[in-house]
Amino acid sequence: MNTLTEHLKTGTTTVCRAWLIERKDGVALGFTDHDCVVSFDGKTFSASGGMTVTSLEARTGLSVDNGEALGVLSDAGIHEDDVKGGLFDDAEVTFWLVNWQDTQEREVTFRGKLGDVRTSGGQFHAELRGLTDQLNQPRGRTYQKGCSAFLGDGNCQVDLNQAAFRLEGIVAEGSTSRVLLLATDGAHDKGWFTRGHLSVDTGAAAGLSGEIKNDTLSSGLRRIELWNPLGVAPEIGATVSAYAGCDKRFDTCRYKFLNTRNFRGFPDLPGDDWMLRYPNSAEPKDGGSRR
Repeated sequence: MNTLTEHLKTGTTTVCRAWLIERKDGVALGFTDHDCVVSFDGKTFSASGGMTVTSLEARTGLSVDNGEALGVLSDAGIHEDDVKGGLFDDAEVTFWLVNWQDTQEREVTFRGKLGDVRTSGGQFHAELRGLTDQLNQPRGRTYQKGCSAFLGDGNCQVDLNQAAFRLEGIVAEGSTSRVLLLATDGAHDKGWFTRGHLSVDTGAAAGLSGEIKNDTLSSGLRRIELWNPLGVAPEIGATVSAYAGCDKRFDTCRYKFLNTRNFRGFPDLPGDDWMLRYPNSAEPKDGGSRR
């Protein structure tokens, strides 16, 4: 019999909740709603970090357990720059119900990851996603004209570290968190990195990345506009890397990346216009291409 269950049956309980956030960079943060520090399994759960959990919904079967965590941004726990910098994205989360007088009496009530994390009014708001959320990811291939692979992945096999597909630049004055002006060697054509991605290599924003919306040349500098601003604006002199973009078309795969053998689309797939056409005796019917 679970000792915590026996404790709950007494009617007079000394229980609290404890939760642990484990970020991908190895940092672990523990919190509790008890008024004193709680420790077990070599982990310490702070009572001063200021984090609460609301609307935690647990379901049976393969339904996703969801909830929301609220917390105070403080020097002792979670910093706004860390949240904006993406350090808490996809962090693993574990909740316990614990008897604070005897921490051996405890039970895991939730295990999952942080989803969308945002800040406002000195607080952070984090979406909680249960482990079964991973089962909701789409699988399999789609029959479409465009390529279904991601540029540079195992299906595409393009090496984005080649000089032809990668640019290293220095952040110049006038840059923001969304529009970066880069001093580069100018070896790549205008628009070469549109639909690609950019990562910050050095400085306070190191490790952040974003998807490229537009890539133009202006006054000897390369102007890269991102779809969404970075959590922290790169400082002047920081080094960034930009990687070529792909629009998923067969001609782009053929002429830009020389990678037709790994194209994962169906460029000759008939479209809706062909399917709705009526018979015409003037057209050849020799089984040839309809392109």
